[in-house]
Amino acid sequence: MSSFLQSFLDPKKNFLARMHMKAVSTRLRRYGLRYDDTYDQYYDMDIKEALNRLPREVVDARNQRLKRAMDLSMKHEYLPKDLQAVQTPFRSYLQEMLALVERERKEREALGALPLYQRTLP
Repeated sequence: MSSFLQSFLDPKKNFLARMHMKAVSTRLRRYGLRYDDTYDQYYDMDIKEALNRLPREVVDARNQRLKRAMDLSMKHEYLPKDLQAVQTPFRSYLQEMLALVERERKEREALGALPLYQRTLP
């Protein structure tokens, strides 16, 4: 990415990016989610592979957060304010593994090897 585009998207340098990040953070805190929870494993096979490689405890915590968020959404409620204050919506648990899976896939494509899995959308 060009340096101009990076500075435009950086919340530390751009007021609009900072406002957007704050709005996303507020919405995720209301339901107790993290940003990585919004990735859909059925949409991208790399995400599914990255989730399969994560420790079981991390995946179970993700599933618990998603279930709680769906339950709160169906009840038209939010987490209590004291629990919202403790949430960390931008603490990443999936990004490093996802980057590794994407790097491996690109390397396999560059070497002309067969893919490990079929890349089809449901």
